[in-house]
Amino acid sequence: MDIAKMSIALNQAQVQQQASLSVMKMVMDKGKVQANDMLEMMGEGAAVPTANHPHLGGKIDIQA
Repeated sequence: MDIAKMSIALNQAQVQQQASLSVMKMVMDKGKVQANDMLEMMGEGAAVPTANHPHLGGKIDIQA
């Protein structure tokens, strides 16, 4: 194999690998943002008072 062709092939492989890593980092960052947003929304839901009927749901009837 010619040295010039081998050099070009190695450089192309390196560029492809860098592009792949860049896309993977973008996807991971997007996933972190979505996870943080979901956790924030869940935290807000827990702060909502659910005491409209505090007497409901306190007992379970498990007679057969």
